[in-house]
Amino acid sequence: MSQNEPGFDELLAAAKHSAVHLELRDSYGVGDEAEDFETWKRTGMRDIDPASTYWTPWADLIRSTVARGVTVRRARVVSEPVTDYIRYEHAGTVVNLHAGTVVNLHAGEQVRWLPRRQASDIALPGNDCWVFDGGIALFNHFSGNGNWSEPGWEVRSEPAVTRLASAAFEAVWERGIPHEKYTV
Repeated sequence: MSQNEPGFDELLAAAKHSAVHLELRDSYGVGDEAEDFETWKRTGMRDIDPASTYWTPWADLIRSTVARGVTVRRARVVSEPVTDYIRYEHAGTVVNLHAGTVVNLHAGEQVRWLPRRQASDIALPGNDCWVFDGGIALFNHFSGNGNWSEPGWEVRSEPAVTRLASAAFEAVWERGIPHEKYTV
């Protein structure tokens, strides 16, 4: 990642039509989620309030992006039985929507889940990624324990790379189970 490489916020702000996010890990150890994840493991409760201090920046960002006409979709490839982390992402029923993801949906994202065993014939990139307007891919880099590694992301715009990431997302999306129908 170079000093001049755009970050997520800049790429999302520049998106005109679509922003898609492909998640491939069964667990993440990102520091800003640690407290909420530990609370959920102890109590089964987690923050699902889009107006909370934790969620407001994300919910506002996605709402404003969707309001500009950009479609935001997220597809998760998950191993089954799912990990505690995936249960956490999907936990806490609220009007048939599930915590963590409920905030994504409330903000305007569309979300699907694909069991990993149904993805064996899909060419997947080696890292989670966002693809903006089909032409720019931002790959997220995580350490083995699921926390951000250095550099935390890389931006790629070569047509072969963005085609791979876009095609992988679309294949997962096509097979994926809409959030409201997926159970853990």
